[in-house]
This record gives sequence, structure tokens and C-alpha cells, in this order.
Amino acid sequence: MSQIQIPDVTLADGVAIPQFGFGVFQVPPAETVASVATALELGYRHIDTAAIYGNEREVGEAIAASGIPREQLFVTTKLWNADQGYDSALSAFELSAGKLGLDVVDLYLIHWPVPSRDRYVESWRALVRLKEDGRIRSIGVSNFQPPHLRRLFDEVGVVPAINQVELHPYLQQAALRAFHAEHEITTEAWSPLAQGLVLDDPALVAIAAAHGKSAAQVVLRWHLQLGNVVFPKSVTPARIAENLELFDFELSADELASIEQLERAERTGFDPDTMDMA
Repeated sequence: MSQIQIPDVTLADGVAIPQFGFGVFQVPPAETVASVATALELGYRHIDTAAIYGNEREVGEAIAASGIPREQLFVTTKLWNADQGYDSALSAFELSAGKLGLDVVDLYLIHWPVPSRDRYVESWRALVRLKEDGRIRSIGVSNFQPPHLRRLFDEVGVVPAINQVELHPYLQQAALRAFHAEHEITTEAWSPLAQGLVLDDPALVAIAAAHGKSAAQVVLRWHLQLGNVVFPKSVTPARIAENLELFDFELSADELASIEQLERAERTGFDPDTMDMA
């Protein structure tokens, strides 16, 4: 299979992350090895998983079997809510790294702020220590709002390299993205296609027809042109390949403006201010 060269985004800490990656949220463990293997064969080099997904071990197996040099891969995993706290975060990281079969994880994220538990600041201190110890190349957060981020700045003094948030044409997070830009935090998008909710939108269908592309490809291209890091997931080899076909067309300023008008403040996932699942 031919491979597509995926551009990198350089984080504020100097680490390069492939802008386009492969996510394994809701991919059953039994299907994870094959899905990740297909993605790696096609040219994906950035794999995003999490402790709560239950498939870190299978991601690690696919990486080990790929034969791709470790330095060419970028692996993200995440600290689950129940493991927040300084000592428990350190222990949870070791468990995740062990399942992945990695001595060093490229990016480790606090999965949710869970403000009701109020442990994300001490969890962040643990991630800072792990980075200082060389166990993690970059540290970041997921689903954090500006007040949560400010607490990390003020109480720990270390700015996350990345914030991974729900982001798609119906939830564009313009204010949060502006806050990120102000503080040199890279924006990473999960649910980039709104779990398929946006794919029948007439505006996106029309843009797709103009380019001879699918609506999904248009939305993923929109993410790239915004500067987001993005990682759709699929278990279908044809779709995994199709999702990569984004580098032979470009959306015009008018098309970007048309997509900007689709904002609905519509979430497919939890609200970070109230999500307290542990």
C-alpha cells in the first residue's frame, strides 16, 4: 500500500506531533490490533488511546508487530478520572505504559477535569514529574475549560502542550481555540465528525460535491486548515484509507466561512463542567 506523508504540528514544548492520527475510542480490543495495523500500514504514525478504552494492550501489540522504528511513532494515552491524584496518577501511568509496552509515552493527558472531585491540579503535578523524569515527552489535558486551565497555570506554573476537546462543525469552540492560541496550547479535536451527525448537512454535502470528496473528508480537511490535530476512528479498512485522502485538495475562504456558519453549540459528549463519572 502507498503511504501518505502526514504533516507535523510542533507543540510549544518543541515536540512534533503528526497533525492527523488514528483514534481507537470504542474500538473493541478484539478488533484493535487489526485496525491499528491497517492504519500503520497506510501511513498513520499517531495513535490515540486511553486507559478507559480498554485497548491499550492491543495498541501496544500492533505497534510491536509493525516493525516501525519507535522514534517514527507518536502514541497518546490518558489518565482516567478514578485514578486522579498525585500518587494514583503516577501508578496509573505505569500501568498504561506497561500495557502499551513503552518505556516512554509521547503524550499523556488528564482525560477530564472532573471539577467535582477537584484532583486535577495534583494530577497535573504528577504529569509534570513524569515529564521531568523522561517518561513522557509531552503532557496535556482533555476536555478542560479556560477556568480549569488557568488553575493549572496559577497553581503549578506549567502550561499544557495540548487540550483535546470535542470539536466539529456543530461545536466549533471558537472562544476556547482563541484561549489556546493566546497561551500556545495546541487544539486537538475528538469526535471530529460529531459521530456522523454532520455528514448529511447540505452545506457540507455541497462542498464535498464541488471537490469530488465525501462530507467526512471535507470536515477533516476543515480541521486541518484550522490547525487542529485530529484523529478519526474506524474499524473499516476502506474508511481508514479514505480518511487519509485529505492532502490533494484545499477548502476556499468562502467554503471555510460557510462551515463557520454551521455552529450550533451542540455536543455529542459530556459537558466538561459537570462530567463527574469516575
